[in-house]
Parts: sequence; structure tokens; C-alpha cells
Amino acid sequence: MKKTIFLMAVSSLLLISCDQKTSLSGAGATFPLPYYNMVFKTFSENAGIDVSYGGIGSGGGIRSLRDEVVDFAGSDAYLSDREMSEMNATIHVPTCLGAVVLSYNLPGISSLNLTGDIIAGIYLGSISRWNDPAIKTINPGLELPDRAITPVYRSDGSGTTYVFSDYMTKVSADWEKSLGTGKSLNFAQGIAAKGNPGVAGTISQTEGAIGYIGSEYAFALNSPIAYLQNAAGEFVLPSSLSISAAAQEEIADDTRSMITNSRVKGSYPISCFTWIIVYKDQAYANRSEAQARATLSLLNFMLSPTAQAQTTTVHYAPLSDEVIAKARKALSEIQYNGKPL
Repeated sequence: MKKTIFLMAVSSLLLISCDQKTSLSGAGATFPLPYYNMVFKTFSENAGIDVSYGGIGSGGGIRSLRDEVVDFAGSDAYLSDREMSEMNATIHVPTCLGAVVLSYNLPGISSLNLTGDIIAGIYLGSISRWNDPAIKTINPGLELPDRAITPVYRSDGSGTTYVFSDYMTKVSADWEKSLGTGKSLNFAQGIAAKGNPGVAGTISQTEGAIGYIGSEYAFALNSPIAYLQNAAGEFVLPSSLSISAAAQEEIADDTRSMITNSRVKGSYPISCFTWIIVYKDQAYANRSEAQARATLSLLNFMLSPTAQAQTTTVHYAPLSDEVIAKARKALSEIQYNGKPL
């Protein structure tokens, strides 16, 4: 009975009956990869449309869309006005909420408080050992080791880096002056690794390491996650509730909004949207109308209650009704050769 109801829900999302041989390909952010793997599989099994997705980083996904070699790009960083002006018209479709966490490798220490200033000091080199007075002050009673800190960062163009650096720029003047915000930054020290899986793996294999990753990767490896101080002065861990709290900030109509360092009490400070970006007119690179309609069907499914309910099973958070309404409005603008789908 449940499968029958589910199939009816998927069918109602399909605007026309799509050819069983129709397939879609996307590329981009590794941040939502665990969720995308699950929800794309669910969609494919029930809609008969194969969906492949390569986790190559947000920067790589956007380049692939710009080069017109994919049906959609995944990105944790929305396109800037300048980037949008350099491409055919695009729309941003938020798919879920998530968190970037500071994961660390300190045997015997399962709970650790950090602030934005301390994180900046670690990556900028002014805080180099775990028993630094600044870390000890906000962790009273904790026996911190006299061990060197090894910061880990992304080597590839990354939406996760963009989200992390957006937060850091808001909370640290030193960071803003030295590194700023971007998908790729000129880190002066530490270890570079590719993708969220690469950073997570490097942290787990390096005692004394700390790095920023999508929360699901830390949960998957059972790696410790630091409590981060939010704008209300609270030390908070990421959860469906604390991530959703951050999204209570005002969201732009086109959903291109950052929700880091939210002022809402109980919010996790490095929370974010992740988006699928597609061309408004789907007639490009010899794509068929069937592919265009399949893309629209996939995006509608990702906004459905069925797909949104799956977010929390892999440590993400669902979109609010308000954000879903804005996303659906954007989807209504999708065309094929100038005609609405």
C-alpha cells in the first residue's frame, strides 16, 4: 500500500510521461552527495529516469553547466550577479539545508568549544597548539594536549569553502583582511585535500588535525564535531532543529541567500542552503524536450514531501514551506525553446 501511494505521488509530479530511456547527468558539490545519492536513487527507481551525479566540487559543477555538458549543477554557493551575466539565464533551486562543521582528531576529547576568532587564529597561524590559552579559556576543565594543530582545507573549488569562509569573514576581521570569502582561498599553511571525503579522511588519519566539512561526513566517520559559538553567544552543535533555526532569517525571492552567523537563538552558525542550478531555457547542447521535462520532474520531486522527509535521515534539514514556494515559482519559469514546460 505504501509503495502504491508513493508511486502515485511520483506520478503526480511528472508533467508528461517520460521515455524510459531518458537519463540525466549532473555534477558539482560534494556537500549534499549523501542526500543526493539517496534521493536520486529513489527518483530513478520510481520514475524510470536514470540520474547520474559526479561529486567534483561546486566550482567544477558550475564550469560543467557553463560548458553545457550536464543537465544540472550542484552548488553550495549561489552564482554571483557577475557569474550569472556571463551565462545564459539560470535559476537556483534549493534542495535542502545543511551544515559545515569543524571536525577534529584529538584522542580522548569528545567535546570541544570553539569561536570564530579561534578558528581564524588556527588557519592564519596565530594559534598553533591545542593547549593555547584562548582555547583553554572557553573549555574550562578540559585537559588539552600540548600538540601541534594541523588545519585541513579544500584543494578544489568548493561551495563548502565558500560557506565556511562566508561565516569566517562575518566573525573575524583578521580573516576578512587575510583570506576573505571564496570557493578557493590562498591558505598559507596546513594540508589540502580534495572534496569533503578527502578532508574528512585526512582529519581521521591525522592526530591533531582540524578541518571544515559537511556535517554528514563527520557523522559517517563518527568524528568529533566542535560546538561553535553563535551570534547569540551560545555554543551549538548542528542538528535538524539548529540548522532550520538559521533559515528563519529573511530569504531572497530567488533564494540566493546565505544564512551563516544567524542571529536566531539556538541556530547553528555555519548553516546553509545547497542548490541545483539549471538553465531557464532547457534547449541547449542538443538536449531533447524529454530531457528538459525529466529535469523539471526531478526538481519537482526534490521539493516534494517525500524527498524532503529523507533529509533528516542523513543529517540534513528540510526546506521551509516558504522556501519551497519560492523554488516552485522559479521552476514555473523553465522553458524549452522559449515555450513554458
